[in-house]
Amino acid sequence: MQNKFRFRNAQGQIQWRTPVMTVVALAICSGLWMFYSSKMTAQASTNEKKQADKEVVYELAAADIASAELKELSTQLPISGSLVPDSQVTVRAKVIAEVADASLQEGMAVQKGQIIARFIAADLHARLTTQEAAVDEAQARLALAQKNRLSNETLLKQNYISQNAYDTTHNGLELAQASLKSALSQKQVAQLALADTQVRSPLDGYISKRHVQAGEKVSPDTALYSIVNLSHMTLEAQVPASEIPRVRTGQKVAFQVDGFGKREFVGKVARINPATETGSRSMMVYIAVDNADAALRGGMFAKGNLVLEKSAPATTVPLTAVRQVNGADVVYQIINDQVKMQTVKLGLRSEDEGKVQIVQGLDAGAVLISSRLDGVKSGSKVKMPKPVPASKV
Repeated sequence: MQNKFRFRNAQGQIQWRTPVMTVVALAICSGLWMFYSSKMTAQASTNEKKQADKEVVYELAAADIASAELKELSTQLPISGSLVPDSQVTVRAKVIAEVADASLQEGMAVQKGQIIARFIAADLHARLTTQEAAVDEAQARLALAQKNRLSNETLLKQNYISQNAYDTTHNGLELAQASLKSALSQKQVAQLALADTQVRSPLDGYISKRHVQAGEKVSPDTALYSIVNLSHMTLEAQVPASEIPRVRTGQKVAFQVDGFGKREFVGKVARINPATETGSRSMMVYIAVDNADAALRGGMFAKGNLVLEKSAPATTVPLTAVRQVNGADVVYQIINDQVKMQTVKLGLRSEDEGKVQIVQGLDAGAVLISSRLDGVKSGSKVKMPKPVPASKV
C-alpha cells in the first residue's frame, strides 16, 4: 500500500497526497542515474576513440624491404649455339711415299713447325743425288762454253774465224746457261720433295683426327692429320630475324657451358649473317670468344644472353617495389619507420634481372617496401627487421 497523507480540503473532502520528501528523493535518484548513464556513455565513446586512434605498427621481414642501388641495367636476349674453333686445318701429303712415322694421336698438343709425320725417302734421296749430278754437269758445260766464247772472241778480233763461227760459240754458251738453270730447278724440286717427307704442323693446336698409320702408302692430297687451334673460338647462335635490328657487332655475350658449373664465359658479336638460315626465320650470329686456357672445345653447346642495351649507372629498384596508384608509378619509401608514398619516373626495365631504372623521384640508398603487404599504405608505421649478426669465425 502506498504511503500517502490524508487531509481535508476547503470543501471538507478527504484527499491523499504524496510526501514532498519522496518526490525529492525520486528526482535525485533520477538525476544521479542520468548523470551516471551519461558518464558511462562518454567513457565508452572515449575508449572507442582511443582504440580507433591507436596506431597499428607493421613488423617487416628482411624479404619485405629492398634498397635502391646505383648500378648498370641491361636488356638481354637469350641465345644458344655450338662452339667452333676459329683455326682448324687438315694436313695432307704432297708426295707419293710410304709412311714411316705417324705416332701422334688425338688430343696431343702440337706447335707450329713441329714434325708430325715422316715418310720413307730413299728414292727421293736418290732423285736429289741425280739432280745434283745434273747440276754439276751443266755447270761444267757452262764453264767450257764460256771459255770457248772467250777464245773465239779473241780469234774474231784477229780475223782468224768468221762471224758465223763466233755466233755458234755464243749460242752454245746460252744453251749451257739454260741447261744449268733447268738443272738447278730440277734440283730444287727434288729438295722440296725430300723436305715434304717430313710433315710439319702449320699452326699451334691439338690433334683432332689422325687419318694414317705407319706403313701406309700415301699419294699427294692424302689426309694425314686434322689440327685445331683452341685459343680463339666462335659461338654460332641463331637469332630470330625480328630481333636482328637490335643486334650489333661489339655487343657483349655472357654464356655458360654444361660441365663447367657456374663459370661464365664472355664473348662479343663479331659478325651477323646477312641471310636467314634455310627453313627458318632465324639468322646466324657469330660471337668471338677468347679461349686462352683452351677450356672450351669444338662442338660444345653453350647457352647465355646477348646484352642488347646497357644503361649508365643509375638508381635501380626491384620491379616488385613499383606500384600503380591512380595511373602513376609510385614506390613506398620508409622514412623514420613510417611509410611514405613517392611518385617516380621509370627508365630502362630489365625483366631478366627483375630491376627497373628510376629516372626521377628517388635517390640511391632509399629503403623501400618490395613486397605486397595488405593494409600497409602511406602513413603506416612499420618496424624494421633486426640486422643479422655477423657469423663468428
